Amino acid sequence: MNTLDFTIKSKSDLMKTIDRLGFLPFFTNSIPGFSIEEHIDPKLWFTDIPGPWEWKGPVISEMCCAYGKFFEKKAAYISREWFPDFANFRLDGYDFDALYDDGLAAYKDKVLYDLVAENSPILSKRLKEIGDYGKDGKKGFDTIITRLQKQCYVVISDFVYLKDKKGKAYGWGVAEYSTPELFMGNVFTDNVYKRTPQESYERVFEHFKEMFPAECDDAIKSFLK
Repeated sequence: MNTLDFTIKSKSDLMKTIDRLGFLPFFTNSIPGFSIEEHIDPKLWFTDIPGPWEWKGPVISEMCCAYGKFFEKKAAYISREWFPDFANFRLDGYDFDALYDDGLAAYKDKVLYDLVAENSPILSKRLKEIGDYGKDGKKGFDTIITRLQKQCYVVISDFVYLKDKKGKAYGWGVAEYSTPELFMGNVFTDNVYKRTPQESYERVFEHFKEMFPAECDDAIKSFLK
């Protein structure tokens, strides 16, 4: 049984937890007890009180941390300290152009990646418009953008709320996409290749073992793959 002991009652609590753990998924996942959902004050989960949903954009901006669907197609925060190593082993030595040139990425992935890279930061709504994704256009936007996040070629750099005629924000925050190079700058580019991909993987794996000593190695490897 995993025993991460914390309760998130404020944006400050969330930021401190991300900084302390390095990795923090938003939703429940295959590692029990390893999510905001399982540790948030119930009064802040799907209520009218501002909580983890509203904090996402400010936390990303203030911490300059990575946010995206990195694990099991679910969103997670990764601190600026740990993201370079995490991205290093996920990238496995490839920038996107090299990945595509070696036949390891589909053309449809390259099209969407190039749109993000050339227009960052860009809201998902605008990205779909300029890329002609929609009912009568290209298909598969959600699948491709999720894959690019998992591979660490794309991150979510903010959430922007639409406003009504009176200037009042409404609805869910709209994701803004960027590349980690553009969003995190030197924090990312100066550190991502400091180690070999295997060294970075081993460093991340050992960190997870320290957090979850009761979790079997195969479970952690599956989560990180």
